Parts: sequence; C-alpha cells; structure tokens
Amino acid sequence: MSFGLGLQIGAVLVALVAAVIGAVVQVFLPLWIRLPVFGVLAISVVLRELGLIKLPVPENRRLVPEDVQKRGRVWGPVQFGFEMGTGMRTYSPSAQPHLALLAIVLVVPFAGSLAMGVGFGAARLLMPVINNAYSDDGAWGDAWAAHARLLAALTCFSTMAALTAGLIAW
Repeated sequence: MSFGLGLQIGAVLVALVAAVIGAVVQVFLPLWIRLPVFGVLAISVVLRELGLIKLPVPENRRLVPEDVQKRGRVWGPVQFGFEMGTGMRTYSPSAQPHLALLAIVLVVPFAGSLAMGVGFGAARLLMPVINNAYSDDGAWGDAWAAHARLLAALTCFSTMAALTAGLIAW
C-alpha cells in the first residue's frame, strides 16, 4: 500500500512538471509542428521496442539504495515507490515511459497529463503485484523473459493505442 502511494506521488509529480514544461512548449509551437515530431519519436520507440533499431534511452543506471528499508514499514516503501514512480533512480528497460513523457510535453493537454501520471503509477505497480501473485520462486521472471519480445510489442502497441485514443478524444 505504501509502495503504491509512493509510486503515484512520484509519477504524478513528474507528470505535473512535464505538463508545465509542455504548457510552454504547446503555446509556442503549433500543433502542426508538434504532432509530426511526436509521430517520428513514437515510431522510433515502437521500432526500438520491437528490437528493430537500437536506441539508447536516458536512464539512471543504479538501483534505489537498500537503506530505504531502514526508514520503517511506511516511509521506506513510500520513498522506494516515489523513486520508482519518478524514474529518476532506476534502470529503464523500456522507452515507453519516455514516450509518455514526450507525449505530455508535445501533445497532451494539461488535464490529460495528470491522468497519464496516475496511469503510469498504476501500471508500474501492476508489475510487482503480478510478480508476487504468480509465485514465490521467481518463475514469473522466467515466464516474462521467455516472452519478453512479444510482451514488449503488446505493451508498446497498447501504449500507442491509449495515446492515440486520448488524442482523438481531445
């Protein structure tokens, strides 16, 4: 519970900061410029996720420190979740969070940014919840690894579908 709260706080904070930056970008650059730029970036992410191109993504190549656990049963998980939710202190195996951030800056209206932050936090929470529910022996990690390429493609296309639906609705 505390971990999930931290995830939500971190993800929504990043979405808010990106939304403020995006508000400035969206005022000064017309949609006819922003939309194609976002489209090229989105296609690049899809190709990367499918393994068709190599594209490095910004990431902080270190884990959340273990001393977070010493902060107690409430604040330790909140801090851990916050740091995972911001993405500022973790590895980034996928470019999809970067795509969501670019969408917020380039094309998503301010209110949609908050929804994206909540959605990112919830999706990030889903992974450890599924892992814990699957088994105690690490079999979930093996199952994920065995189907990693297919799962990357499915999650990528789901992300793109959600972004497209949101933009059409807007």
